[in-house]
Amino acid sequence: MKEVQKMAKFGAMKGRLIYVIGASGSGKDTLIKTAENALADQPDIHFARRFITRSADPDGENHLPISRDTFNARARQGLFAMQWSGNGHDYGIGVEINTWLSHGDTVVVNGSRQWLAEAIARYPGLVPVLIHVSPSILRQRLKKRGRESAREIEARLLRHQHMQSQIDHCIVINNEGALIEASRAFIDAIHQPVRSTALCR
Repeated sequence: MKEVQKMAKFGAMKGRLIYVIGASGSGKDTLIKTAENALADQPDIHFARRFITRSADPDGENHLPISRDTFNARARQGLFAMQWSGNGHDYGIGVEINTWLSHGDTVVVNGSRQWLAEAIARYPGLVPVLIHVSPSILRQRLKKRGRESAREIEARLLRHQHMQSQIDHCIVINNEGALIEASRAFIDAIHQPVRSTALCR
């Protein structure tokens, strides 16, 4: 409760909070990395790194690996602006994003679809950006990645479709074609985020 009250003051943020969501296999991490490299010379745009209770993956997200005990200790100290759990891991976004936002900067966060409603409650000016691919393309990418069985992939796709039906309006970036096209659209959304009338479905 105290943490929610603390976040309430960001209802009228000076900066812009870009909250990126997308299913596993949508290419979200790749687009974020590409945008971060492209915008590296713009000090008023920050890409928040997530604290995650899993080991580092050189081919995946550039996150900050952390033990569950350390994660819980940081949470008790109020060092996370956002935190959630999913897929057997805990995820946290450091409170430094509040400082950046108070300075009028733009902050890009790798978010969770399940935590989107809570994120909007804490940061009403938040701009959600969905990285979208069709279920068929998503299935192909998950099979190629080879981390899950066919049954696990189908279960993931069912959860994905269920969550999509519960997400409200946001900016939709289609990532089924060339990376350069999706990257350009994503960078445009970071520079000039305007809510789309399309549903995240």
